[in-house]
Amino acid sequence: MSKVDTAWLRMEKPTSPMMITGVLMFSERLHLKALRKLIGERFLAFRRFRQKAVDTGSAAYWETDADFDLDWHVCHTALPGDASQTELERLVSQLASSPLDHSKPLWQFHLVENYNGGSALVSRIHHCYADGIALIQVLLSLTDVSPVQKKGAALKEAWLKHDGEKVSRKFFDPARAQLDRAVKLGGKVFGKGMEMYRDPTLAGMLAKEGGEIARELAQALILSDDPPTPLKAPLGVSKRCAWAPPMALDEVKAVGKALGCTVNDVLLASATGALRSYLLDMGEDIDGLTIRATVPVNLRPLEHAKKLGNHFGLVFLDLPIGEPNPLMRLELVAENMRQIKSSRQAIMTFGVLAALGMTPVPVQRFALDLFSRKATAVATNVPGPQMPLYLAGARISDLMFWVPQTGCIGMGISILSYNNQIHFGLITDAKSVPRPQAVIRRFRTEFEKLLYITLMEDWETPIVPHDAEDTLRRLVGEAVD
Repeated sequence: MSKVDTAWLRMEKPTSPMMITGVLMFSERLHLKALRKLIGERFLAFRRFRQKAVDTGSAAYWETDADFDLDWHVCHTALPGDASQTELERLVSQLASSPLDHSKPLWQFHLVENYNGGSALVSRIHHCYADGIALIQVLLSLTDVSPVQKKGAALKEAWLKHDGEKVSRKFFDPARAQLDRAVKLGGKVFGKGMEMYRDPTLAGMLAKEGGEIARELAQALILSDDPPTPLKAPLGVSKRCAWAPPMALDEVKAVGKALGCTVNDVLLASATGALRSYLLDMGEDIDGLTIRATVPVNLRPLEHAKKLGNHFGLVFLDLPIGEPNPLMRLELVAENMRQIKSSRQAIMTFGVLAALGMTPVPVQRFALDLFSRKATAVATNVPGPQMPLYLAGARISDLMFWVPQTGCIGMGISILSYNNQIHFGLITDAKSVPRPQAVIRRFRTEFEKLLYITLMEDWETPIVPHDAEDTLRRLVGEAVD
């Protein structure tokens, strides 16, 4: 097992199951027999999914499961009551809180044959198998672009290749030599063990190393811990999942174009506004407050994304929840993203993860706690295929996924585009945010503030935050927030 994959295997704690959890919803019935046949033919074409992860303490490796049983991995689940979104959210929350059985290959599919007039499928795959980009590609390899299954026909259209290439170019395409250097640098730091954080010579060592990667690591180590809010409480073992009704991708693109920023900027600013509104309703004083989210960044060519393994880094993104003006929040998020794109933060964190895979578990836990204290949430935004897809003949109407949160981070924000719609989901620790629905229902409202600004202002001149605030006062008859 690679060093980075080993690190993800060992990150698991009772309060942080290291699973990537996904939900696919279908407009028609999907049957268990057809699903098992599809999984056997396409999912198990990846030999790794017949293997279980074995950790001896000194090393981790993959071992083929001699007792592999497909029926255990692909199972039927029924919802109680009306089998509505509320019941499905409860099921997904329960599954996201339940670790996988480490005596078997670490993945499972749970089929709900009767959901909202169609069906739903919940997938759980351990992060040690691959990162989110790769696993979404694997799941898409199970799909077709028409209801009739044709082996290998038009499947390349279902990959995230073209949209993903755009995303990759927007970030950076680092040289392999830089990744190797980052691993070595991370090894030097964590080789110092539990004393490394207190060691006064660490800054000097990083200064001697020179280069952008060393500077990024030094800056990450001296970042202050994220401020205490109800969003960042001690973790428990129960997770809560929820998702919002999808909204039109074209609307988000139009707003981004008019305001001179990216779709990603608009969506993250909307999420920031939703968190702000939620905290204000709780009576929190958040004036001028900024929290951070870690954002995964792909570090491999997208045409290789369907290969398994973890090949990504993390960057720290400031979310200005203390800023009352929605357009100013957007400008701040966009500027933070521009700075990130010109940095080597992602390469640095990839090196740290690889180095952690070589260290004893106590050092890993210490380092993860050190870095996770610096953020409140994990935020992912994945561009999916912009055409309808079918799985075992059933059309996929909606889909959502969540990556695990590491260390003491208890919130995951997931944004996924599919078939010209944006799907927004939230996973939270039940101790900090027991009802994530109270947050996600604000997402659309926060986006609509930016939409109103775009529609009402003069497009011939730049739209500035002061004008935006006046527009919102005029529209809603009150000050922003």
